[in-house]
Amino acid sequence: MAEITAAVVKELRERTGQAMMDCKKALQETGGDIDKAIDLLRKKGMAVLEKRGGRETKEGQVVSKSSPDGKVSVITMLCSETDFTAKNNDFVAASQALADALLAAASTPADADAFMALPAAGKTVGDIINNIISKTGEKITVGDFARYELKGPGLLFSYVHFNGKIGTMLQLDADSDTAVKNAATKTMASDLAMHITATSPLAVSRDEVDPQIVAKEREIAAEQVKGKPANIIDKIVDGKINKWFQQIALLEQPFVKDDSKSVGQLVEETAKQAGGRLTIKRFTRLQIG
Repeated sequence: MAEITAAVVKELRERTGQAMMDCKKALQETGGDIDKAIDLLRKKGMAVLEKRGGRETKEGQVVSKSSPDGKVSVITMLCSETDFTAKNNDFVAASQALADALLAAASTPADADAFMALPAAGKTVGDIINNIISKTGEKITVGDFARYELKGPGLLFSYVHFNGKIGTMLQLDADSDTAVKNAATKTMASDLAMHITATSPLAVSRDEVDPQIVAKEREIAAEQVKGKPANIIDKIVDGKINKWFQQIALLEQPFVKDDSKSVGQLVEETAKQAGGRLTIKRFTRLQIG
């Protein structure tokens, strides 16, 4: 049997929120495989939702900026080891410089290394980060980032929470500039950015969710109803999956400001008010920690 180290148990506990002994037992049963241990805990109804998307970081700053004409928007994340460093003036300035560099870029960098090579204030992003590292002695890294550019009628909107640790960038596409300029469209964009920040959906629609993730969720749901009559298991599993989609697919989520309607219904209502077609194209949600 593979050795179950304290570090592995600790990692599983952080990812699932379960007690140390439960995590250790799950790892023992799965030969030390963390992913299999997570599935085991969830099948037993013990684990909370796994943290989704992006790598985990402890502290840092989320920053979003847009071009003057509103056609390009970016959202970036600069990560540090401590909150003390994240609030340092040099770190805050560096976070702003990262966003400026990405906004000025011709396209989205392929990865963090390419981002570090971007020009920024007469230097490179990497030079700015290395300067902070030398001052603080902390590990400073570029976290997740995104750059959106409109190719036709549409609206880019960003929201960053007051603590600077979580934010969302959203793209709405439209069939006309008239629909984009309507006050109802702008209000909806603002509401949706805050909604996404609060609810952390996995995708815009259920069609965009990775089929492997859906298959695994069906497997877990089936395990939870094992023992029920065979002729009703599929219906129960389908019901569980539909409820799960209502949690993780943006268009199916209840709108946080009025849970009597879904986000999809909100978009349809707003499109009618705006006199055109509105579509949620994509979103990026970043969170420190």
